[in-house]
Amino acid sequence: MPAAPRCSEPILERALAERVAAIDALRFAHPGDDVTEPTTPEVLTVLYDGACPLCRREIAHLQGLAEQQPASALCFVDVSACESTRTPDEQARLLARFHVQGADGRLLDGAAAFVAMWARLPGWRWLARFARLPGALAALEWAYRGFLRVRPRLQALARQIERSKERSA
Repeated sequence: MPAAPRCSEPILERALAERVAAIDALRFAHPGDDVTEPTTPEVLTVLYDGACPLCRREIAHLQGLAEQQPASALCFVDVSACESTRTPDEQARLLARFHVQGADGRLLDGAAAFVAMWARLPGWRWLARFARLPGALAALEWAYRGFLRVRPRLQALARQIERSKERSA
């Protein structure tokens, strides 16, 4: 498994600081104090294609949501801009489908990756719960594969719109 990418996002730094503070509170607690184990999840790294105008827009929205929920422990990494030790095949695979990587290095892709991310975002958790219903994840994966078929055309359209906005500005 590849190592989890490093993330210097303020979101991650705040989440880690909160986790350390919660652990310190447990360490220095006195008998009879009401303390609970910290519930901050492990870091989940969102690997996205920053060269894709559709992906950039969606990730910008999701980053805004993650900033509202620092305990989401989401880290966003633009795979298209990362210098890494990945092989060209690994890089192409990461750019072809949406991926998230857990702190343990495990990769999820497609609908499963979206569900793992949605479970940490305010306003999207309901969709992660929906995905637990029998057949729901398979239906989401089917829809995602359908989107992937039209993605190149949508990307071209989004790039045309961006260029026309740049010319008119």
